[in-house]
Amino acid sequence: MLQLTKPLAVIDLETTGINLATDRIVEIAIVKLMPDGTKSVKHKLINPEIPIPKQASDIHGITDDKVRDAQTFRQAANELKQFLDHSDLAGYNSNRFDIPLLVEEFLRVGIEIDMKGRKLIDVQRVFHMMEQRTLSAAYKFYCDKLHEGAHGAQADAEATLEILLAQLNRYPQLGTDADSIVKFTGDDQLVDFARRFSMENGIEIFNFGKHKGRPVADVLKSEPQYYDWMMKGDFPMHTKQKLTEIFNRTMLKNKTVS
Repeated sequence: MLQLTKPLAVIDLETTGINLATDRIVEIAIVKLMPDGTKSVKHKLINPEIPIPKQASDIHGITDDKVRDAQTFRQAANELKQFLDHSDLAGYNSNRFDIPLLVEEFLRVGIEIDMKGRKLIDVQRVFHMMEQRTLSAAYKFYCDKLHEGAHGAQADAEATLEILLAQLNRYPQLGTDADSIVKFTGDDQLVDFARRFSMENGIEIFNFGKHKGRPVADVLKSEPQYYDWMMKGDFPMHTKQKLTEIFNRTMLKNKTVS
């Protein structure tokens, strides 16, 4: 059984595409499991304020007409933030897509979601480490059910929660709480959601480009123009936010030493 000390919010998004920096949410579902075992659901269609590409609509069935009168993310943001407050987060491929894109949407409307102290459980990560399948196959494998309503946000979120609970029964090495699951999957060392940085021995390092493998602080000290290049580049806002935190910390340390 999953032992919770705080609510666990299982998130699923349907979007205009898969680019964290430019794509938008068109549907969001959050299934929140409380420590006492009760559940509550938040489900919304979202007007992305940009056209939904046909290839995206072909997958999730949401067209421009369906969201024309829906709330924009800016209009829904405070309600969603309140629903997510004080919760750990989970989803399917959520650490690489759903949560990063959701954070981008919040940042875009000037709302910062405090991720410190939150456990981020990616059910796909556990699944791929153990079985290597898709969400529908995972649902069949773990729950012995056909995944009706695939690519509907609420159906996917509900299925994801069922899979997580089944995984806990199948794999005792996961433990029974959010902290142990995150440590098992290795997602307790995240720096930015786009993974442009990674953490090694408590130090942020670059995970791409000509400085891959080098400490971010060292590069910013020796080549401060690299900070400007990244801030002007097509990087997700969360990546830029983390870069700025490292930059400010590095510059403050330099002033203290001098």
